[in-house]
Amino acid sequence: MAISELDLPVNVVAHSLANPQLLAQTLAEDVARALEFAVQTQGRASLVVSGGRSPIAFFEALSRLPLDWSRVQVSLADERWVAPDEAGSNEGLVRRHLLQNEAASARLIGLYRAAETLEEAARLAGEELADLKRPIDVLVLGMGDDGHTASLFPGSPLLADALREDCAERCLPMQAPVEPAQRITMTYPLLASARLRCLAIQGPAKLDTLRQAIEADPLQMPIHAFLNTSLEIYWCP
Repeated sequence: MAISELDLPVNVVAHSLANPQLLAQTLAEDVARALEFAVQTQGRASLVVSGGRSPIAFFEALSRLPLDWSRVQVSLADERWVAPDEAGSNEGLVRRHLLQNEAASARLIGLYRAAETLEEAARLAGEELADLKRPIDVLVLGMGDDGHTASLFPGSPLLADALREDCAERCLPMQAPVEPAQRITMTYPLLASARLRCLAIQGPAKLDTLRQAIEADPLQMPIHAFLNTSLEIYWCP
């Protein structure tokens, strides 16, 4: 199956790339173009990215593109509740692979906060995000095989709250079905406010997940919520 065979909503644009390297480079160039426009027209720009292994090639490609990175804020759609120097930290991943080369001068607003409880850590992360330029200029999401995106996981106790269009919180605590289970996620209204919303996925399994998500309940497959807004999907076999 190719992504062109899916019955995508009219507000969703699909880009089919030949391989992961071309996907990473094309996405990086499109993101850099949008960030440069925001810097030129508004004096600064904001970029929110996702963690995991898949974005590494994209991060490294983006880090090499010329841009006034000192005027760019970078933040995370979600975070594992582990310190930045621990394995599995999305902040650590971004520091190692994105905030390098040309992008070394970008400002990172991380979500991890040391606190007594996950709930308190999420509240503190939300307070820190008061400094994030909004609307977000560029959002880059990923998607799991279960249809989760960011750390909006099916079955998490606060998922319905996080997906509400009128959710007042910038961040909420989430529970993942895999370790580290304790997560912090930006909520739907903050994520969906982005001017440019991108989803990067690879392989036939993710394409099948996307096909199911088109008709799914967002509480079962949270990525569905983002298919109701304008979205640019970057896919390769």
